[in-house]
Amino acid sequence: MNVDPGVILLALFFIFLAFKVPIAVALGMAGMAVVYWYNLGVQMFAPVFFANISKFSLLAIPFFILAGVIMGRAQISDKIIRLIMLMVGPVSGGMAIVTIITALFWGAVSGSGPATVAAIGTILIPGMVKAGYDRGFAAALTSSASGLAIVIPPSIGFIVYGVITGASISELFLAGIIPGILVGLFLIVAAFIISVARGYRGDRFGTAKEVLGAFKDAFWALLTPVIILGGIYGGIFTPTEAAAVGVAYGLFVGFVIYRTLTFKDLYELLVDACTSSAVVMLVVAFAGIFGWAMMVLGVVERVSAAVIAMSSNPYVVIALINVILLVAGMLLDAISIYYLLMPIFMPVLAHFGWDPVWFGVVTTVNLAIGQVTPPVAVNLYVGCNVAGISMDEISRAVVPFLLASVAALAVIVYAPGITLWLPKLLMR
Repeated sequence: MNVDPGVILLALFFIFLAFKVPIAVALGMAGMAVVYWYNLGVQMFAPVFFANISKFSLLAIPFFILAGVIMGRAQISDKIIRLIMLMVGPVSGGMAIVTIITALFWGAVSGSGPATVAAIGTILIPGMVKAGYDRGFAAALTSSASGLAIVIPPSIGFIVYGVITGASISELFLAGIIPGILVGLFLIVAAFIISVARGYRGDRFGTAKEVLGAFKDAFWALLTPVIILGGIYGGIFTPTEAAAVGVAYGLFVGFVIYRTLTFKDLYELLVDACTSSAVVMLVVAFAGIFGWAMMVLGVVERVSAAVIAMSSNPYVVIALINVILLVAGMLLDAISIYYLLMPIFMPVLAHFGWDPVWFGVVTTVNLAIGQVTPPVAVNLYVGCNVAGISMDEISRAVVPFLLASVAALAVIVYAPGITLWLPKLLMR
């Protein structure tokens, strides 16, 4: 019996995953095994491997990762949190609202969900618990809000999407601002409703003198996204150059302004950033081999045609695509999903005339939700470790925030003008 090579390729990938092989290795092994077995050109392994990682735009990833690590070690999040807490005051769920706003800001620094959970969770989760909040609620909220780090620019997810699809990374960064804030507002509403029901309160309002002092303390931290994004949209530097500027600025603030960094810290920062960057780039390289194998075997064309044939109604098709993305986010990491599904979905975009920048934001919001959707929910695992609770406890507590995020996603999907307003206003 002849079995379609494309079916074997996908089956091998999921078999490897079932045996808990790391995703990057599972992608590479499945792709190389099928190419070797069907004699499709093993001599292409090395060129494809290096072609996927030797792209100028991808240089932004290690730089943004390093910038986020530097900002975290420089204790910049502490100053931002204090300023926001003094301004939010005793509103119901005040500390929960502080957490969401801080996560939105920190997303503009790190571009990584798990890194944001680690950076702000170590301060805010114990703080919420001390103030009487349920530990599971605190961890689930922090993990959910931190997922917005890949939606609020600068975003590692947008960089990868732009490299794969050819969409403008600068436009993607701009397009992610309003949807990221929108999801944050939906999370704030959910947190407020739960806080009112449970009697969670904030702290006092700060005096004018305290707020001014906190603002002066946080000024250099608040300037970070202004320099990075202002430089990009002011035409001063590209997103990749902006990442390098972010590193230089973080070092300046940490060593000169706040003096929270030492030369001993610098070595540890570089090691942490190299490790995180290596993980991402390994996934990029092996996912490229898997994607190339799918293209050679015709899997991409057949699956794209099948998606288009599902319905002639674009609203139905985009709903089905969102379901696929949400399910994929439950099982795989964001980088792998971009490489696996974007080649399939790009012909669908062309068929229906959808804007690739809008679709990039829709995809990335889906993947942000996937970061807190079990079983593969990287943010929740970090949140568990920080809060010292079980995965079962945080999984139950995260449900209201998942529902709020999906509701926000629906608005973003069916009202594309929300996403495209800023790019059209400033860049088109």
